[in-house]
Amino acid sequence: MRLLAPLACLVLSACISAPSVDPERLPAGEWALDAGHASVTWRVRHLGLSWYTARFDEIDARLSFDPARPEAAELTAVIEAASVSTGDRGFDDILRGAAWFDASRHPQIVFRSTRIEVTGETTGRVHGTLTVKDVTRPAVLDTEFYGGVFNLLEGRRAVGFGADLIIHRIDFGVGRLPPGFIGDEVRVRIEAEFLRAAPE
Repeated sequence: MRLLAPLACLVLSACISAPSVDPERLPAGEWALDAGHASVTWRVRHLGLSWYTARFDEIDARLSFDPARPEAAELTAVIEAASVSTGDRGFDDILRGAAWFDASRHPQIVFRSTRIEVTGETTGRVHGTLTVKDVTRPAVLDTEFYGGVFNLLEGRRAVGFGADLIIHRIDFGVGRLPPGFIGDEVRVRIEAEFLRAAPE
């Protein structure tokens, strides 16, 4: 029995090919976020001494994609504001409060794409709007396409992306401390895998 697990891993490894970064090899249609293989982390300067880093634990997204027209892709992403996680439960409660994310009144942070700008073979800029605390402003995701594979465990195709977003918290009314204590610039890093909405 002890030999079965390593053997199964070897078989799976042999069946998984390297990701293809050619969009034309991917099917058109709807893709859903694989939340178990996705993350949203953010960081701000603390007293100018370090980059304080935290994350959101509850995220969802939908992607509509046609390989023949990658610039026409559509993306909607939703973050549950109350899922903010710093590793300090007391501080998490403060961040959920009215002075920061005000999660009880504005439970969701939402990004909606408006257009896609292809900048290279595997890179692009996703232009859209970001809504935080009922304030909506333009936002741009600098995105890298990692490729796509057939996920044997899920029985469907999967694609992966990484993206960076820079926003200013004061634009959205997040935090009452002046920038000298907590930086105004917020750097967001996104890692996301999407699965075909329907198994193949």
